[in-house]
Amino acid sequence: MRYSTLGATGLKVSRLGLGTTTFMGIFARRPPQESLRVLLRGLDAGITLVDTAPSYGQGLAEEWVGRALRGRREEVVLTTKAGCYAPGTFDFSPARIRSGLEESLRRLGTGHVDVLFAHDVEHCAPGRLVEEVLPVLGRLRDEGKTRAVGVSGLLLEPLAEAVRHGAVDVVQSYCRYGLHERSLAAPAADWRARRVATILGSPLAMGLLTRAGPPGWHPAPAALRAAARRAAAVCAEHGTDLASLAMRYALACPQLDAVLTGAGDPGHLDRNLRAVESAPEPGVLDAVLGCFADVTERTWPSGDGGDGGQGGDEGDGGDEGDSGRPAAGR
Repeated sequence: MRYSTLGATGLKVSRLGLGTTTFMGIFARRPPQESLRVLLRGLDAGITLVDTAPSYGQGLAEEWVGRALRGRREEVVLTTKAGCYAPGTFDFSPARIRSGLEESLRRLGTGHVDVLFAHDVEHCAPGRLVEEVLPVLGRLRDEGKTRAVGVSGLLLEPLAEAVRHGAVDVVQSYCRYGLHERSLAAPAADWRARRVATILGSPLAMGLLTRAGPPGWHPAPAALRAAARRAAAVCAEHGTDLASLAMRYALACPQLDAVLTGAGDPGHLDRNLRAVESAPEPGVLDAVLGCFADVTERTWPSGDGGDGGQGGDEGDGGDEGDSGRPAAGR
């Protein structure tokens, strides 16, 4: 396992972290014991970053993480989120952020988390994010409820705006760096210069970059789906797997401090652990990148432009990482 330090926080994390959106069953239903086995296998393999959220199964993922970490809490950097409490349900009011964190701490069985993210901040009005949300996160950090604070989301501009205000330690985005598109790399380099860390969720773009292809609810445009099918065929012709190539490609990005993986079973996790130790094959990589070269739409909309207090039409996205949305997006 390789490790890095999250910006100025002093928190040392494994380059490969465990996301927990797969616990929601958006790809396949998993029995609790299987998810616990994955978590424990990851800890035993040297993974020290575990990411979860109250919206992942409406608290279920946090409960399972808390169960897995009994007696092992000090081995991990534990992150959770505030502002989204069920897919498509947002409330960024300071009071709800506080009460939501207390609920998360009870489920996780801990007195503090290591990073608390404002979740999917494109669903929060920009003025409210800067004037209300970021200050309450800072107060929670000062009170010792979290060691560091951050913002998460698909859209990069709200994340960059939070960094410009100097109020966050860590940024988490998803589906924005991979074989299909690399728009996260440049802002992540800028954030690193400011000593702000970047975590990538969903390096497989919520199942897009897999041999089986994305689930029916996936929001990718048709041209992007077609390019991914061509990429999977190229990998098959070369005797490799698109998902494995995508994982290795993300882990090789020097601007990313950590990459999250979801895993349905210990064998799946083991394949992703092997990706930490190997680089993409240059010839296959060039051919796969070429499949996406002429695609103009490489991402999709997110956020509702409202006041961030009620609703929105997207839950939290994810396959190999931070997200999980059964309908439209993260």
